[in-house]
Amino acid sequence: MTRRLGLWIIGLTAIGAVAGPWLVPHDPNVQLLAERLAGPSWSHPLGLDELGRDVFARLLMGARISLFVGLTVVTVSAALGIAIGATAGYAGGRVDNIVGRVMDVLMAFPGILLAIALVAVLGPSLTNVVLALTVIGWVGYARLVRGQVLKIRELEYVQAARALGAPVWRVLWRHVIPATLPAVTVQATIGMAGSIIAEASLSFLGLGVQPPAPSWGTMLDAGRAHLYDAPHLTLFPGIAIALLVLGFNFVGDGLRDRIDQRAT
Repeated sequence: MTRRLGLWIIGLTAIGAVAGPWLVPHDPNVQLLAERLAGPSWSHPLGLDELGRDVFARLLMGARISLFVGLTVVTVSAALGIAIGATAGYAGGRVDNIVGRVMDVLMAFPGILLAIALVAVLGPSLTNVVLALTVIGWVGYARLVRGQVLKIRELEYVQAARALGAPVWRVLWRHVIPATLPAVTVQATIGMAGSIIAEASLSFLGLGVQPPAPSWGTMLDAGRAHLYDAPHLTLFPGIAIALLVLGFNFVGDGLRDRIDQRAT
């Protein structure tokens, strides 16, 4: 039930992000200064912001940024994590020790603080946000895949493939890595939620997407000054972030339960 609810939330958000210009007749960057801070109405269902821009239109455009960052970070991080974790777990020995120490160093720093430091050095932009989140994101996938590979490489069908003289790359690509994908899929779903929160946090601090691009984090930051006279400026972006993150967590929990049932 919760997995279906999560899929509905994600699906509706994706539809809104793609079809936003056709769903809302207002341009997200057009300013109606005479009506700034106006509350929800029939013509503007979620009201106007401090510059008279339609909040609903900006929410839908912000969904594009959140989903883009989440998909890009998860895809690149998962690819790197699978490659590095599978290599370390299968090779063992010195390779495993070196990779393990690198992961331990990166895991020693709080992820969001490391991302803030990287973006502060590189400069605030969407590209640098994706880069910073990827630098810290691959570690979780690598640790997960490494642990899976340490068990999988001892299974009979893997041992048989090695005994028949199959090259290492073939054993990894055909037998080892596919067996890790169910766990990686669950991790990726949860990782989407984490990436969305991280992007919103960096944008809220002024280190992410820069105005006038409508990021949910920047919308929250801009609404802080109007918590009393225009609470809708922070209420609706906050609800959007919470619902989308909840949707991905619901899907991740559902996938994990199904995988655990199959394993038993």
